[in-house]
Amino acid sequence: MKNFKFKKYYLPAVLVSLIIIISLFFHYSIHITDAITLNELPDFGIRISNWRILFEPFIGVLLFFNRALYALNEFPMVLIWILAFFVFYTIIRSVNIKKKQSKKRFLIRQLVNLPIVIGLWFLVFILLIFIPLPNNTIVNNSPSAILVTTHSHTEYSHDGLISQEGLWKWHKRNGFDAFFITDHNNHDKTLDFVNAQRNHEFPSEPLVMCGEEFSGSNHLSLLGLKRKFRTGGYADSTVIDSVRAGNGAVIVNHWFDGEHMSLEYYKNLGVDGFEIANTATDRSYNREVYRRIKAFCETNHLIMNGGLDFHGYGNVCSLWNAFEIPGWHDLDPASKEEAILNVIKTRDQSRLRVLLYQDRPYYSGEYLFWSPVFTVFNYFRTLNFYQVISWTFWILLFSLIKFKISRSEEFRKRVSINRVLPVLGVLSAVFMLVLGIHYSLRIKDIPDFTEMYAEYSQLLFYIGGAFLLYSGIVVFFRIFSKKAEMVSTK
Repeated sequence: MKNFKFKKYYLPAVLVSLIIIISLFFHYSIHITDAITLNELPDFGIRISNWRILFEPFIGVLLFFNRALYALNEFPMVLIWILAFFVFYTIIRSVNIKKKQSKKRFLIRQLVNLPIVIGLWFLVFILLIFIPLPNNTIVNNSPSAILVTTHSHTEYSHDGLISQEGLWKWHKRNGFDAFFITDHNNHDKTLDFVNAQRNHEFPSEPLVMCGEEFSGSNHLSLLGLKRKFRTGGYADSTVIDSVRAGNGAVIVNHWFDGEHMSLEYYKNLGVDGFEIANTATDRSYNREVYRRIKAFCETNHLIMNGGLDFHGYGNVCSLWNAFEIPGWHDLDPASKEEAILNVIKTRDQSRLRVLLYQDRPYYSGEYLFWSPVFTVFNYFRTLNFYQVISWTFWILLFSLIKFKISRSEEFRKRVSINRVLPVLGVLSAVFMLVLGIHYSLRIKDIPDFTEMYAEYSQLLFYIGGAFLLYSGIVVFFRIFSKKAEMVSTK
């Protein structure tokens, strides 16, 4: 009995001890970094949501993966590791089963479980991409800095997945004072939204400003647009001249991702500067590109800014442009916009800092197979006292529940992993289908604009429907059929 009690507390004690050791002796403080100087900025801090702390083991890890530098490439690596552990566990467990018939039943159950495990991984991927979790937000303690986005998209872009109102609420939640909407190759709808705010149809903070992401030889942010004009099919020089005629500004977005025209080409066209960082999931700047752009801008007196490039998915925020504009709150909307544009057009880098959320050391995309291991380790390094307490609480709670279940043979069979897993599969599939219905209902409100609602609703319907059918069949045979006892865990 004494040995049994020791085993009961052994694993949770080891897990809690590891978390404490990593967070205490290998601690990495989350901070805000200047993307140009790479120095920490003490005027800006981080606020951690109480909801996140309360459910830290469930939310914190997802948010940390969401902020990975190469999130879309790294998360499939998580599936590879999950499958490796699944196969390893299956082999070890089957070796320890002596009866041939019991071993065969176990292997069949594991084979049936495999698609459900993959489906649950896909659900986590959906949560990361589409669901706004309570992420950490910035605290602005600077006396004169205001936080601005110069690159964002709504459902009026072909690849946008958020309404104009939703984008405004998102920027408000993430501490922004102002933002440009730069939908792809159109700005008519943005001008309507800007005018609605100027007419006091919704609050004036954060301030909405009109822009457009023009897809010419590269992607250009056209900022400060005051009138409607066509850009489709026109040359870079023609579009830039039109923006200049309206006293607007032009920034080259993720320069390396277009037709690869030279930096010199855009300088000669008269652009105001380049993005030095971009936090869209597939736009991460490697160090070589970063150094080239930085050196070129410094030599040619061009402004450097940060491209949040937010489209409505991957909801965490990890980049802000901090403009030094004293007396911001005393200015009217037109003067506020002109003050921001003036910093860009005069190329005054001393009044514009690019802020990056720093929660792990920089790493390249060269060895992403190992990224899940380093991501988990780096995540635990960032935990504060309250987050460690949250982990301890949930570990002990689940350990206690597991102990209570293990004391009853009958109850242990009824809530075995082989029964719980397909039930989770059914619930996950229903969630996918509901989300798919939500996106399909949005299609009729946004005709001829975003392609994402149709694409993702179909994807969620197909995968969710297949997952529901498969998980439902497994639930029936393992729980409701007359032979359920024969396929439950012994």
